[in-house]
Amino acid sequence: MQHYSDEEILNLYRDEPSRNMSLHYLIQKYQQKLYWHIRKIVISHDDTDDVLQNTFIKTWKGLANFKEESQLYTWLYRIATNEALTFLKQKQKNNTTSIHPIEYQLSKSLESDTFFSGDEIQLKLQKAILTLPEKQRLVFNMRYYDEMPYEEMSNILETSVGALKASYHIAAKKIEEYLTTN
Repeated sequence: MQHYSDEEILNLYRDEPSRNMSLHYLIQKYQQKLYWHIRKIVISHDDTDDVLQNTFIKTWKGLANFKEESQLYTWLYRIATNEALTFLKQKQKNNTTSIHPIEYQLSKSLESDTFFSGDEIQLKLQKAILTLPEKQRLVFNMRYYDEMPYEEMSNILETSVGALKASYHIAAKKIEEYLTTN
């Protein structure tokens, strides 16, 4: 399986006859990374698939306007993050029958998810992460799981590096506290 660079993918996109192939290579290159990023936000496998599909649709529609001021990966991550957060807000808005916040619903869905393959400790960590406010949860996941540099996170989330470092530190402390008390 050949992997194309971002520049090669963008060149294929610009060439009308190879435009559809560029989407194929873009998906091939980034599908797994984006899947796991989205999955950490929306928790459910099925919801993740829906958000991922929407991410690639939005990417495809917006690729002509991509100015290449950031890396393609950074741009895709921003789209995926925004799509996942929009999905959660819509899910909360549409759920008029539950009095519980979305984080509680995500925690319950995590417990019943047949695609979750983690052990009890991983489940406890995921529940701890779900207690964090949205921004801290995003920063923690991107830094802890994806080992993303703060500078890259800063481009994706459009926040200063200092604010991201503070968010990560606070999130880590809250998770540590949760894990020792529960």
